[in-house]
Amino acid sequence: MALKRSGGFRPPMRKKEPEHRINEFIRVPEVRLVGDNVEQGIYPTRKALELADELELDLVEISPNANPPVCRVIDYSKFVYEQKKKQKEIKANAKQTVVKEIRFGPNTNDHDFEFKLKHAIKFLENGEKVRAYVHFKGRAIVFKEQGEILLLRFAQALEDYGKVELLPKLEGKRMFLTIAPKTAPKK
Repeated sequence: MALKRSGGFRPPMRKKEPEHRINEFIRVPEVRLVGDNVEQGIYPTRKALELADELELDLVEISPNANPPVCRVIDYSKFVYEQKKKQKEIKANAKQTVVKEIRFGPNTNDHDFEFKLKHAIKFLENGEKVRAYVHFKGRAIVFKEQGEILLLRFAQALEDYGKVELLPKLEGKRMFLTIAPKTAPKK
């Protein structure tokens, strides 16, 4: 029975179940055994457990959907540590895409355009996506053709550095254009 607290009952805490079946929790008649210091092959589960016991290690089911399931003879805590280490390494190697935004007005002059173009080129050379947009304030929405022409001119100027992912599209008071880098970032 759970303790009464202000606010109601709290369910009892459960231990987190292991993500792999180990030792006596493996309930299949035979397994394919792999691991160091063991003869690989198909064994009855009892025999595999005895082999793991002799080596003072655990029998860990690593591929439950195989026929028969694949089990490894290894120290379970070491196995879990290695799994976490692999996941961390995969996560560290995954590249996150960075999107840099560049804002224009519908009547942006040539100097500002060139200035923002230089920034966009630098971003694309670093392997980052560029999201350029024209923000229409108040009644400036009547110049949406001008904004579209500006974004298309911007995309054309960046042709050598990136490819257009999303053509100019009006969403609310903003018209967007997305450009992805053509090549891998220079290091």
